[in-house]
Amino acid sequence: MEAAETDRPDVRHRRPEGVADRTVEGLGKLSEALECVERARGRLYDLHQLIGHADLMLDEAVEILKDAGHTALADRISTELIGRNVIAGRWTFQLVEDFDDDYWTLFRQIDKDARDELVQGRRHLHEAEMKERRRTHGAPGHEATPEGLP
Repeated sequence: MEAAETDRPDVRHRRPEGVADRTVEGLGKLSEALECVERARGRLYDLHQLIGHADLMLDEAVEILKDAGHTALADRISTELIGRNVIAGRWTFQLVEDFDDDYWTLFRQIDKDARDELVQGRRHLHEAEMKERRRTHGAPGHEATPEGLP
């Protein structure tokens, strides 16, 4: 028995007519891969901020070591470590920029293009269909959309 129209996903989360299961599955896997890349991007920004913070903390370490009489070590930190590239020729902001410009942006564009071409731009169809299979229709807390709430 088909759910009442008010207890169905909104149109944005319904499979367009004629779209095959494997297409939805493939787009779901592409979306899942993008979500992993988004998480990796967050960690790259974590790296960027943590390395930057550590570099600034070295200023205080140098000052304390100089006050403690360890001038040679403080000078070494100042000249060899503070401001050093984290990889050849690059600080972390350059890693972030290259990642965003050369990989992340393309990944997002391909994901969007695939959805536009195959399912009229609809997102998360795989998850929306999983929700429909797993929820208890008509039960509180299992509504299809916020509009289905009392």
